[in-house]
Amino acid sequence: MQDRPIAHLVAVFVGGVLGSATRLGLDTLMPHANDQIAVSTLLINIVGSFVLGVLTTGIWTRDVPSVVKAAIGPGFLGSFTTFSAMILSVVLLSASGPDHLLLGVAYLVVTLALGFAAALLGLRLGPRSTRGRARLDPETGE
Repeated sequence: MQDRPIAHLVAVFVGGVLGSATRLGLDTLMPHANDQIAVSTLLINIVGSFVLGVLTTGIWTRDVPSVVKAAIGPGFLGSFTTFSAMILSVVLLSASGPDHLLLGVAYLVVTLALGFAAALLGLRLGPRSTRGRARLDPETGE
């Protein structure tokens, strides 16, 4: 395992706190009961997938410090988007009654499909965010 400087750990921690706080804020603005679709979680995961796609193939191909990448990627986006929150929503929705089982499965399928689509769109649009700017060669890092 490669050693990471303490700055990277702090960056992930701070990014994680901010990502979790942002998620909580959005969940508070868009509340739902256990027998309802968690629209906030759906939107959060789709937006996070898109943003990570754009960052991965766009902005991060430039000379962005690794500590910034750590703060935004695993820190902010890692805590902002969570697979466990989505699965909890699916389980609670499915367990709220026999008529909600199909709704829970549909929510899972829609979340995964839209998350993949958003990530792919972000990956395709990412290089456009660096047009006209110097980009690093992935082979040499220069």
